[in-house]
Amino acid sequence: MDPEQGDDELLFQPKIHPLKLFDIARSQGRPLYASAPMVRYSKLAFRQTVHRFGTDLCWTPMILAKEFNRSSLARDSDLTVASSSPGGNPLDRYSQPPTIAQFGANSPLELSRAASLAAPFVNGVDVNCGCPQSWACAETLGAALMERRELVRDMVIETRERLARDGWAVAHPTSPSSSASSSSASSSSSSSSSSEPHPASGRGRSISVKIRVHKDLRRTFDFVDAVLGDPHRRNIDFLTIHPRTRRTPSSAPVDLEALELLTSAFGPKLPVVVSGDVFALSRLPYTTSRPPDAQPTLTTTVAPSGTSTSPTAETPPQPPALMHLPRLSGLMSARALLANPALFSGHDVCPWEAIDVFLSNAARAPLPLKLGVHHLTEMCGPGFAPHQHHHRGLLSKKERVVLTGLRSWVDVVDYMDEMRRLHDPGSDGVVRYV
Repeated sequence: MDPEQGDDELLFQPKIHPLKLFDIARSQGRPLYASAPMVRYSKLAFRQTVHRFGTDLCWTPMILAKEFNRSSLARDSDLTVASSSPGGNPLDRYSQPPTIAQFGANSPLELSRAASLAAPFVNGVDVNCGCPQSWACAETLGAALMERRELVRDMVIETRERLARDGWAVAHPTSPSSSASSSSASSSSSSSSSSEPHPASGRGRSISVKIRVHKDLRRTFDFVDAVLGDPHRRNIDFLTIHPRTRRTPSSAPVDLEALELLTSAFGPKLPVVVSGDVFALSRLPYTTSRPPDAQPTLTTTVAPSGTSTSPTAETPPQPPALMHLPRLSGLMSARALLANPALFSGHDVCPWEAIDVFLSNAARAPLPLKLGVHHLTEMCGPGFAPHQHHHRGLLSKKERVVLTGLRSWVDVVDYMDEMRRLHDPGSDGVVRYV
């Protein structure tokens, strides 16, 4: 985490406040795109790659606040950042994507200390209240915190106060709907100004919470109300909702009804991001833009006055209408983004260019060989494409097995060169960004 000698000025350059990223996305008529915190996988090289392909905001893996505070080794291992300098490498502009450091904590003191240590290097800090793993819940971390709303409230309040004392304060929005208003032009401009960071440009850092839902949704409403506090001086800047319970498996669909109720209630007060089942932009189970006007399903003839009308033709059956979520401000993806880092740039399947970018990033922000190979096998597999049964992936299953058996990064790059030439006619192999 510590900056390299001589890079301090580049590393500590002003960082855009995440609320401003929500404003920019809204001005472009789309939700904010986010990369989820994934254990082991949300490392710097991967964050750089997804940012290159349209991801606005990247989460680190969950970092244990207590160990982060006590060990410089943990800080250097868990939070890797990059400094960039103007140069000829086309990837330089993506070298340090806007980043949220997510912490696992159950103590206001530990969280505030960890946030203070991370603040110079990131755009904001996030509290993990969603990890369902048994070891985390046994330590009163992750989803176990959904039963401790007062504790979470105290953690975010103390963290906000600590960051303010350290000089990372940001002005509170003047309107509860400042960052979650409708997509009209006038609304967009007013919300942009009201969520503008503190005049100390680039100094503001966000505080957010990522949650799951309760089986009894009333308890989730109580939780968010407690953590949010006064909507005019809210304790958190935005909220991420994973609409599954602690015990709902990831194979089960997200609870759209819960998501609709929560976004309707809290979307006017702060930006709300959804995490879960974001597999392709072309097949989301909901819409976030204005739905089209309803169309008739029957055509009728105009009869003279006093006579009845009857249908003369029936249109083809229409697919069921998608749920409309106008108050949803962002989309967060995990598994699908791991398989296709170009998901948010509109690609349904991973393109070869993403392989090029990832390998170049891994050369500059090294990953352990097994972790890097796992990334590549995910990216070269069938992924979550709409017709994945017709898409074998960039490599066949047999070729991916060969990839997992390679013993050095040199062998990996040589093999990917060979595969690229074989499967991408006219290609000279993996593109090196220099």
